[in-house]
Amino acid sequence: MKGKYMKNLTIKSLAIATVLMAGFSSCEDFLDRPTEDSYSIDGFYQTDEQCFQSVNPIYNSPWYDFQRGFVKIGDVLAGNMYYSTDDAYQSFVLKSSDDALRNASASLWSVNAYCNSVIQNIDMKAGPDVTTYAKNTVKGEAMTWKAMAYFFLVRCFGAVPIIHDNAKMISDKNYNGVYKAPEADVYTYIIKTLEKAIELLPEKNDPGRIDKYGAYGLLSKVYLTRSGLGHSDAGVRDENDLEKAAEYAGYVIEKSGRVLVPKYSDIFRLANNFNDESLIAWRWTVGAQWTSQNTLQSDLALNNFSEFADTWGTWVGISIDLEQAFGEDASSLTRNNTDARRKATMMMQGDHYEYFWQDKGGFDYDWTKAATQGVTYGSGTGSNCVKHIVGNNYDHELGSGMGMARMATALSTHILRLADVYLIYAEAVLGNNASTSDAKALAAFNAVRGRSVKNYVDKTSITFDDIFKERRLELAGEGDNWYDFVRLSYYKPDDARARLAAQERGYWNNLEAWYKGQLADKSTVTIGSWKVNASDIEFTIPFPDTDLAMNPHLSEAPVAFDFSSIGY
Repeated sequence: MKGKYMKNLTIKSLAIATVLMAGFSSCEDFLDRPTEDSYSIDGFYQTDEQCFQSVNPIYNSPWYDFQRGFVKIGDVLAGNMYYSTDDAYQSFVLKSSDDALRNASASLWSVNAYCNSVIQNIDMKAGPDVTTYAKNTVKGEAMTWKAMAYFFLVRCFGAVPIIHDNAKMISDKNYNGVYKAPEADVYTYIIKTLEKAIELLPEKNDPGRIDKYGAYGLLSKVYLTRSGLGHSDAGVRDENDLEKAAEYAGYVIEKSGRVLVPKYSDIFRLANNFNDESLIAWRWTVGAQWTSQNTLQSDLALNNFSEFADTWGTWVGISIDLEQAFGEDASSLTRNNTDARRKATMMMQGDHYEYFWQDKGGFDYDWTKAATQGVTYGSGTGSNCVKHIVGNNYDHELGSGMGMARMATALSTHILRLADVYLIYAEAVLGNNASTSDAKALAAFNAVRGRSVKNYVDKTSITFDDIFKERRLELAGEGDNWYDFVRLSYYKPDDARARLAAQERGYWNNLEAWYKGQLADKSTVTIGSWKVNASDIEFTIPFPDTDLAMNPHLSEAPVAFDFSSIGY
């Protein structure tokens, strides 16, 4: 049902369910799971295959309820997307009662619970025939996902509780009495968890699964983010953390054997779900298990874009500010198209997509064709989303060999890409300097930009502004850009606020009439400007009211975490 497809889950009930059942349920295709009636928890974990099946659900189901928050926090707050029917994220008036926020929080805590249960069950229940390789790999994958969940939590909410062992907290009847840990402690916990995961993970894993270099890539991003924490007075970042970020990003670039996908738009096509550039991703399936599927197309695609009457994203657009960052003007009937990422990120008047509606010769984004196409246009910014979109059922079958279903596609959601790591490396090497001409940093930056920009001439020096903008253009629509502002706010909060306050978050007046030739004078096509006040911008979002009701300590000061209690 529109606007209500995400379940409300409580942290406590989900934690109990995952400890008892390890999250098993039936589904199809990429990540097989046992059916619910085919095992007992004590008799499972007896083969390598069963151990891998235990971690498979963490690649999709517990993340399901984060999908809408992933976009709204990562891109609407960041000023990349325009939600004409919901301005809470656009105008920084987010409340604890927000449904997407509640679901996002519940989802992240459920990931942690799934991961903890898998790690514990591998340690306690793995049979004698299970190989060390299987046990280590499964635990390493679960630990990396656990670190990822906490990385989202600390960047969203700031200080949060560290729940290392759900079963023990439930048995101690203390699950809803845990104090928040300081942000610095949460980052330390993430780093320790990733370091342990790296010890356990193989250098190369099966397609789609996390390997050692995926964990290294995430660790580099964590160090880069932490480098500014607590340094707002000085306005500079910790040099040791910057060095670690560069070191680990360098491992991925130089040792993983992975390369950038040559054509940018190919990254987001079903046929390339497990492409070389994807280090960590949600791996969705279309099957009997409701929470195993990607539902983002429903929120983001034009109304009636598929034949299942399950898309309602006509009024969800790409922001005017992001259009302008790509050098585009929606009030113009001609496209710039100097950067291939623009068309792969946003549909604009005159665009043709050969990979959507392939049975019909492709899809034309053309407001004058609405009646014959059967879709609805109406975005106030004159553009709509491309990433996370599959197309119709024919496109889905052609790309994956299987059909889609209502509100369900199998398109992977890439959470950490190699291009991201390239730009992490460049930013870490730049560090606190005004600019850098470091050869490796330039090579990383130029590789990302050069892939997509026509007639690109390599830069011989780069600044923070170069990298910050490049990250936006490369990763826009991928739920990431807001966290760049959070990272900047750790050591330069005024700069972060000023950048956000300068963004154009408004809409176009008379745009549809202009597109349809009903206006002779383009001068009436004007921007209804909407900008946020810097003083209204906060870089931590409120805890959901459901969480606050369950754990009153969330409203209290954080308490230092006892790291001697975790065993690594």
